[in-house]
Amino acid sequence: MKVIETHQLSKVYNPDTIPVYALNGVDLTIERGEFTAIVGPSGSGKTTLLNIIGGVDNPSSGAVIIEKTDITGLKGNPLINFRLRNIGFVFQAYNLIPVLTAKENVEFIMLLQKRSKAAREERVNEVLEAVGLEDKIDRRPSELSGGQQQRVAVARALASKPQFVLADEPTANLDSKSAENLLDIMLKLNLEENMTFIFSTHDVRVIRRARRVITLEDGQIVSDVLQKKHQEL
Repeated sequence: MKVIETHQLSKVYNPDTIPVYALNGVDLTIERGEFTAIVGPSGSGKTTLLNIIGGVDNPSSGAVIIEKTDITGLKGNPLINFRLRNIGFVFQAYNLIPVLTAKENVEFIMLLQKRSKAAREERVNEVLEAVGLEDKIDRRPSELSGGQQQRVAVARALASKPQFVLADEPTANLDSKSAENLLDIMLKLNLEENMTFIFSTHDVRVIRRARRVITLEDGQIVSDVLQKKHQEL
């Protein structure tokens, strides 16, 4: 089942002088349950593509279709509400709220969704247990390691039960062991819950686990390879 489609997606800077194409006619389809890595050299368009798919940047031309909704036609509150209910984000810099506990950081998105207290508590416990942090529920970010903070960020991304999770260089600030643990958790969620993950990455550990590797160069897809499907961790 298609979750994401892009049609002739382009992002052009300086169009009236010397055009610079961050993306140039990208056609892409992501199916539900994919564990996909988008790779390429710096400046190839990886982060731009994720940002446009996630509705945090606008294309110069083309369309992004998510669950039959063209999000490039959404503005303001309709776009914010669509992102809130359909897309999970994991950032390189964690982006946790420092004054909130792990529980409160994960719960925050559900407060915006106006979910009941009982529903919020049940989901918080569920996702923090899934990332192995049920015993850190009352810790603030400053009391957690980098790997633990990124796991809280993953739990937050999953809290709203999104259609897919976009992860932009999620292992970049982690030591090797923390990165391996985080990726194993995300792959486990993918295998057991059919959660769709799309990564922008340089990390060979992500690429090794991915079942599909899409390579960008100069804003265009130059390779799209299906790797052997993972049967187990």
